[in-house]
Amino acid sequence: MQRARRRDPIGPLTLHPEESPRPARVEVGQVFANRRALSDAQVHRPLQAGTSGIRERGAESVVVGWVGWNEDDRDHGDEIVFTGRGGRALDAGRQVEHRRFERGNAALVTSMTTARPVRLVRFEGGGRAPGYRYGGLFRVEECWCEKGRSGFLICRYRLVRSG
Repeated sequence: MQRARRRDPIGPLTLHPEESPRPARVEVGQVFANRRALSDAQVHRPLQAGTSGIRERGAESVVVGWVGWNEDDRDHGDEIVFTGRGGRALDAGRQVEHRRFERGNAALVTSMTTARPVRLVRFEGGGRAPGYRYGGLFRVEECWCEKGRSGFLICRYRLVRSG
């Protein structure tokens, strides 16, 4: 069964106007083969990071469900509890220190305080053709810090579909 696609309520995707004078047109549900395709379409620019953005202007996008997905995250469709970046040992594949509200984590806090929506992309690794599906615009409704399953503090965000 194929889902009906819908456009974002605020029109085509854009980065900050000074960075992207010709934004890509992307519809909710559109699938991208890999991170390079996401970046080329200006949906999610970083090739590895799960959050794109800076503290001063807020987050542009997040990718959930990808390799490195946090065991504490929950995807409920229109609402996602997302764990911020940092504190993981790449070689160990686990949390080894507390996370802080800095870098991409701070960008998500800015998006919350300014009510600026964030593009959400879901990694779909199961099945025969894994890819990245654009999930639409989400608002960062709240953020907090709590102890994660690993025993270290983690930055958490509640993202809710916008519109």
